[in-house]
Amino acid sequence: MRASLRRPERDGNRFALLGDGREFFARMLAAIAASRRYVLAEFYLVESGTVADRFVAAFAQAAARGVRVRMLLDGFGARGLAERDRARLRAAGVDLVFYNMPRWRTFASLFLRDHRKLLAVDGVVGFTGGAGLSDVFSAEASPDRYWRDCMVEMAGPVLQDWHTLFARTWRHCAHRRLDVAPRPSPALSPAERGRVAASAGLGRKDVGRSVVRRIRTAGARVWIATAYFWPSARLRGALRRAARRGLDVRLVLPGPQTDHPAQRSVSRLFYARLLASGVAIYEYQPGFMHTKLVLCDDWASIGSSNLDRWGALWNLDANQEVESTAFARQVEEVFERSFTDSRVFGSGDEVEHPWNVRFWQLIARAILAWSSRAVSRLGR
Repeated sequence: MRASLRRPERDGNRFALLGDGREFFARMLAAIAASRRYVLAEFYLVESGTVADRFVAAFAQAAARGVRVRMLLDGFGARGLAERDRARLRAAGVDLVFYNMPRWRTFASLFLRDHRKLLAVDGVVGFTGGAGLSDVFSAEASPDRYWRDCMVEMAGPVLQDWHTLFARTWRHCAHRRLDVAPRPSPALSPAERGRVAASAGLGRKDVGRSVVRRIRTAGARVWIATAYFWPSARLRGALRRAARRGLDVRLVLPGPQTDHPAQRSVSRLFYARLLASGVAIYEYQPGFMHTKLVLCDDWASIGSSNLDRWGALWNLDANQEVESTAFARQVEEVFERSFTDSRVFGSGDEVEHPWNVRFWQLIARAILAWSSRAVSRLGR
């Protein structure tokens, strides 16, 4: 897990942005149904329900056909997966492994979580983004409270890097090598350039560093959507400097509907200085905006990372970076819809910070300080 996570840029890929659960769940299930050799699945949030039931059935049917199905789920994020569903998977021949099951005797490492989202099939197609296998991402299963998110469908040589990343975490958790050899993915034409960026907790954060580098070199726009806004000083500084250079800098953040109200209150403490520098801030209104998406000019990054300080300390995260004018247009359309459905803060707007918000800020700072000390000990 300590080996370098940096992957090279690769040509010869194709990417498609899937902007809604109805679209990406259907595409993912179709890929599993078409599998012939192997299916690799790595997810954080997995909860029994309508969506999980469809995927459990799809994984079981694939295994019954002789497909090697390897599932790697986070021990905390998948606590909502009922024992009956776990038993169904194992009975069907699915190899199910959990990352860092919660154990109170090792309290500090309790926070180390596998936050990545990946479905890879036969070395032919893959998916990553911010969604898990849960009804909260389905408009059909949860019409009044579903979380807005998107995924990217991938084909080409970058799938080999996702395979390597999965295999490394699998060996760490299962204490054995992954018994699925990567299938060479030939370069496609017409093609797009891409790179897999990964972070492994304990301060190893290739995703955030890559985004900051792109912000610093952007020439026209920097648009970021994230579900939990607790940015590092380096990211905040890069955003302010970009806005002062005259770039179109916009943030799309959760509005009143969120699964962590206290965290949202703390995140609003960062608004004032960003607004003063010319950063535009949008708070999404129709529901919980769970998307993790970055667009710098025609470069995009999509995956599991919220670019937050907590995630950089504790989470295994991974994003797919794409350098493509055509893909950037797809990302732009998602952002434009989000802007329309958001409340806009201007440089003259003030965000009230009552005493209870200040209290949560102090708590958050204390937690972050403790986390940094814990990480420094674990990382030795």
